[in-house]
Amino acid sequence: MSYEFIAITMFAGMMVLLLTGQRVFAVIGFVGVVAAFLLWGTGGSEMGFASAMKLVKWYPMLTVPMFVFMGYMLSESGIAEDMYKAIHVWMGPINGGLALGTVGLMVIISAMNGLSVAGMAIGATIALPELLRRGYDKVMMTGVVQGGSTLGILLPPSVVLVLYGMIARVPVGQLWLAGVLPGLLMAALMAIYVYVRCRINPSLGPALPVEERNVPMAEKLRLLTSGIVPLGIFALMMWLFLSGIASLVESSAVGAICSALVAWWRGRLSWPLWNDVLQKTLGITCMFMWILIASLCFGAVFDGLGAVKSIERFFLGDLGLEPWQVLVLMQLSFLIMGMFLDDTAMLVIVAPLYIPLVQKLGFDLVWYGVLYTITCQIAYITPPFGYNLFMMRAMAPPGIGMRDIYASIWPFVGIMVASLIIIGVFPEIATWLPNNYYSK
Repeated sequence: MSYEFIAITMFAGMMVLLLTGQRVFAVIGFVGVVAAFLLWGTGGSEMGFASAMKLVKWYPMLTVPMFVFMGYMLSESGIAEDMYKAIHVWMGPINGGLALGTVGLMVIISAMNGLSVAGMAIGATIALPELLRRGYDKVMMTGVVQGGSTLGILLPPSVVLVLYGMIARVPVGQLWLAGVLPGLLMAALMAIYVYVRCRINPSLGPALPVEERNVPMAEKLRLLTSGIVPLGIFALMMWLFLSGIASLVESSAVGAICSALVAWWRGRLSWPLWNDVLQKTLGITCMFMWILIASLCFGAVFDGLGAVKSIERFFLGDLGLEPWQVLVLMQLSFLIMGMFLDDTAMLVIVAPLYIPLVQKLGFDLVWYGVLYTITCQIAYITPPFGYNLFMMRAMAPPGIGMRDIYASIWPFVGIMVASLIIIGVFPEIATWLPNNYYSK
């Protein structure tokens, strides 16, 4: 039996088991351990244990619980709700102002929590009901919330980019800096789209009535601090890390401590809140760790089989494709998988194949990390089975059905595809900031 056939059998078996509804880490780890045992005997069966030891020795892994804790502490303590009140009084007088403010809210939430689910939950439960109550078009605003929520996995401190950096062995600081300009580009394109549509058709986003705009300046300034606080925490972390004063892990610990202090200062730090945040942090962190352990085991078997060399020979030799054509096929496969899996699962399933292949094709792994993340964002919101579509359906207020959700997302899919093409053609958008910083 050829190694190529074994590799295809492993991958096919994994996809079949995923269709049974089993947990991703259990399927990946099971296939990896069983294949190792059948190929190399008792010694091979210890690959799972070796992967666990490798993971616990990864010092940067400590950043994951810190960032998740920080995001949940800031969002669960009501700071996100205060931020939306600030958007209400500052942006309300403009046609489409609350929609533009919602895009800005999503950017701020991304700086609080590097997970798309956080932005989705806050946008759907806090922003969307208020927008609908004020006469905003439900289809457009549903798209704004869904599109804006995906920024959480691109802008720092993105947990997904941390995991990508661990698997690809790329410095997380470079990945974070690489995600800044693409993330802001995407947010700017979304804001321009909303502004232009509301200018053409003001009924899509009416301005607030005069009586609701009449808020004392002192109150406006007080509410403005709600948005400044999380940005201040983010700026402090990035300054400590990029200036070399603190390591990545130490910077994440500073962010976690500051988020708890802010909740305490605002009088919102209670035992139920503390318990809820710790439970959610533990759940998310354990999920990531189990998936990474399974991925490392699965990847070790693939490396032993020489699967990457076989795939490289197949695409470049047998099919005669150019490196760019191979890259496009890889991104298309991400789009298809994203209809069924979340970003972490996609990363750990294909990382053993794609990351070494990308490197052999001569592409920059930092730049490819941005492309991968944007492709995940597109897959998350692409009908018929985009992951975020069903999350929106579960969180959306009454009156918004799947037809509205499907109809709302296409302009934002177009914006993300345009961003992907722009960054693919002009990689400097992603690489300029990290290259300039780390060259000094």
